[in-house]
Formats: sequence, C-alpha cells, structure tokens
Amino acid sequence: MQSRRAHIDALKILASQSIVLHHFAAYGPIGDAISIAAPDLMEWLYDYARMMVQAFLVLGGYLATQSLEPSGGAHPAPLWRTLLRRYQRLILPFLVALAISAVCAAAVRQWMPDEYIPAAPTWPQVLAHALLLHGVLGYEALSAGAWYVAIDFQLFALMALCMWLAHQVGRGHAFARKLARALVVGLLLLSLFHFNRDPDWDNWALYFFASYGMGAVAAWAGKSRRPGLILALLALIGVSALALDFRGRIALALAVALWLGTKLWPRAVKWRHKRVPALPTVLVRPVSVLGQASYALFLVHFPVLMLANALFVHAGLTTPLAGLIALLVSWGACTAVALGFAYHVEIPLSRWSAQHGLRRL
Repeated sequence: MQSRRAHIDALKILASQSIVLHHFAAYGPIGDAISIAAPDLMEWLYDYARMMVQAFLVLGGYLATQSLEPSGGAHPAPLWRTLLRRYQRLILPFLVALAISAVCAAAVRQWMPDEYIPAAPTWPQVLAHALLLHGVLGYEALSAGAWYVAIDFQLFALMALCMWLAHQVGRGHAFARKLARALVVGLLLLSLFHFNRDPDWDNWALYFFASYGMGAVAAWAGKSRRPGLILALLALIGVSALALDFRGRIALALAVALWLGTKLWPRAVKWRHKRVPALPTVLVRPVSVLGQASYALFLVHFPVLMLANALFVHAGLTTPLAGLIALLVSWGACTAVALGFAYHVEIPLSRWSAQHGLRRL
C-alpha cells in the first residue's frame, strides 16, 4: 500500500513544506532579515510557493471521488453521514490547533505586536471557526491556513452532493455514476470559466472547484480503459481556459492533475508490464510518515512561526545569517511539532470520533 501511495505522500510533503516556507517569507522579521541578502528568493517564496495549495486541492478531488464513488452496485452512504464523518475528521484537530495558535498569539503579542499576529478571539469568531464559516461571515482567521479547512469541507460537501443527487435521480448504478461524473464535470467547467476568474468568490467552493474537479477527472482517467483520451480532453479544457484567462494557479493544478492521472496509466497501455522505478526502500517509511502528517503540518506550523519570530526579535537578531539559521531551525521545529500533533492528537481524535461519534448516531 505504501509503495502505491508513495507519489501521493511525496506530493503532500512538497505542497505542505512549500506553504510553510511561503508563510515564513510572508510573515515576520525572520523573512525580512533573509530578504536583505536574498530578496529574489524570498520574493519567489512569497509569490509562488503559496500556489502549491493547488496540489492539495487537486489531491482532495482525486481522493474524494475514490472514497465517495460506491463500488459495484452499492449505493452511497446517506449524505448527512458522509458529511458528518468528514466534518469530524477536519474539525477536531482543527479546534485543537486553533487553541494552540491562540495561546501562542497571546504569548508573543506583547513581545512583537504585528499585524499578522491574530487579535484575542471573540466567542462569535470562535463559533464561526467551529462551524467552518469564518471566511463566509467575514471573521479574521485565527491561524494562517484556516481558510483552507473551510474550503476543503465545502468542496467535499459539493462533491458528495453530486454523488448523492445522481443516485437519487439515476436509474441503475451505471447511469447514476455517469450522471454524477457529468455533474462534477459541469461544476468544473463553471468554476474554470467563470467563478475562478472572480476573486469575490474566493470564500466559496465554486471558486476552487476547478482544481478539485481536475483531481476527480484524473482519478477517473486512471480507472478508464482510455485514460489517454480523458487526460487529453482535460488538457484541452485546461489550456482553453488558460488561453481565455491565464492563471498560474490553474496551470499548476492542471499539471498536477495530468501527472496524477498518468500514475495508473501503465495498467491500461501496452507497456504496462515494463518495470517502473520505485521509490527507494529506505525512503518509503519516511515519505509515508511525513505524508500522513501533512495536514498536521498545515495546522500547527503557524504557532511555531509566531514563537520563532518573537524569539528572533527578543534576542535582538537582525542579520541575514541569523535569519537563515532561525529559518532552518524553525522549519525543522514545524515538522517535528507536526509529527507529534499527527500521532498524538490528530490520529487519536480520528479514532475516538469513529468509535464514539458515528457509531452512536
């Protein structure tokens, strides 16, 4: 299993670590100190590393359609149960991470008052975050990346709704599956050619469904008898949208989706029996572990970033060399904290919710 998912875990690692580096470039004196000696590097991290969130969006659609699409002649689970399971999966570690972020923000606010340090949370703000509606309701985020958790749930809910509606309307499993895929592709096109071009929609799933839908199409291509045709059509649609309105984030999402779609391609073409180089055995376990901790890294790196910048200021450090050393140490600390959070908070909470949440319902 690990070898088959190694490419997914590797992509998660690349995306999550890129976002961490983007936030270090965007927030705080550590990034400012490095910018003195390497302005082009920090500018690149600020402008382009954040685009790796598109990899998470594509992966989200790629994995969601595989979990939501029933196999054989089975019917999908009730919509409310599917959404509740996803909500529990996201919200429990998210709330713990928000609490950690609030405590760290309170600790560093006196040392380093800065615009990127969140203000003390209000109860309506906390409730909005707990309901994953903070972006929609216009509340300030309590942590960097909080917007993504809300968007991930919206996207999953929209995909689940397409699957559920298709099986309510469809006559027979095969027709329902085709109808569900048609609905998803329709939303993909609406997002790609309209909603994604209007930043006023960036608090809603329809803005991001272009990337999410591309991931779903990539997953379907991998299972198809004609994957090349499906991926060629996806490429044609993506290039047409880029010709109409070029967006670097969409170009990256398209590239990731096409790459994911080709991972299963060897099973369906004549050279499928050729040996494809696998990940070295020594790297399989570390890649798997770090890949599984990617969501945790997304959640807890911001508190580490705030503490690191506060200590940097408190120590009176300003030179580029000190900034580089602080960045490397903080980057490693983010990964270490994420691993601890994943295996001592996120995974136990996931097991607890599965045993005490959905079973009772």
